[in-house]
Amino acid sequence: MSYPTHRCHGSVLVFDGPSSNLQATQALFSEADRLGIGPENIICTGDIVAYCGSPRETVDLIRKKGVTVIQGNCEQSVGDDSDECSCGYDPNSVCNLLSRQWHAYARTHLDDATKAWLRRLPRQLVLEIGGRRLAVVHGHFGSLAPNLTFYPSTPRSQKASEIDAFGADGIIVGHTALPFVELVGTRLWLNTGNIGFPANDGTPRGWYSLIHEREEGLEIEIRALPYDYKSAAHVMRGNGLNNAYAEALETGVWPGMDGMPEPDRAGRGRPLQERRLMWPSRMTARPDPVATSVVSP
Repeated sequence: MSYPTHRCHGSVLVFDGPSSNLQATQALFSEADRLGIGPENIICTGDIVAYCGSPRETVDLIRKKGVTVIQGNCEQSVGDDSDECSCGYDPNSVCNLLSRQWHAYARTHLDDATKAWLRRLPRQLVLEIGGRRLAVVHGHFGSLAPNLTFYPSTPRSQKASEIDAFGADGIIVGHTALPFVELVGTRLWLNTGNIGFPANDGTPRGWYSLIHEREEGLEIEIRALPYDYKSAAHVMRGNGLNNAYAEALETGVWPGMDGMPEPDRAGRGRPLQERRLMWPSRMTARPDPVATSVVSP
């Protein structure tokens, strides 16, 4: 099976989950401008539309910028005008009840032309950079389960099988809003983090990732994204979304942790650190180098 291919040189910015958060999305593009990264080297891994109060404005900004976008489960469900968000939550969970609220709001604030654009987005692509082929998906390889969730604690054997399924040198995903990077043997696993919703670490920051071509290989960075979270929460409440998701933007703590493994639940309220990992070229590759902290919490 063939997938759309995106070839890049230099530095690439990848991010997930604008989540209808216009303030975070504006901050992301300001950061891209500061770094000198153009739209041809920016990839969004989905969930443009989700929890927050500005779905139309956020989609419009991303389309105006002309960056590469793939379809997440939220684009799939809103684009299809589905009655629910396909997030995979337990029907009786707090997260499911809250998600039904934002999903209904988003459906009524996006016109048919925008929904058609969401439906047309590809569900995966291949990023070629530095002699490597990276599968880019929202949460899972395969069109039937875009929201299958991989966490930092997910066994490496499962991650290896996912990379094998795509036949790539590594994989880039989003969906969980938990940024992390590791090498699975000599192959890459990168979760970009979510710009529009916090990482459950007790801080109101978003997260994004950078991939740099270096002489010795690819350097991966996971960076925090400060933004005007108070305004984003104010917009939510002003638009009738006065709920625990609005509070989460301010506290940095999720209202629920449905389906999250216990090892990852333990990170609730603990500030994350920015991360850097050097992925050596094939000529110099060594197994399982350790990601290093570059900024203290």
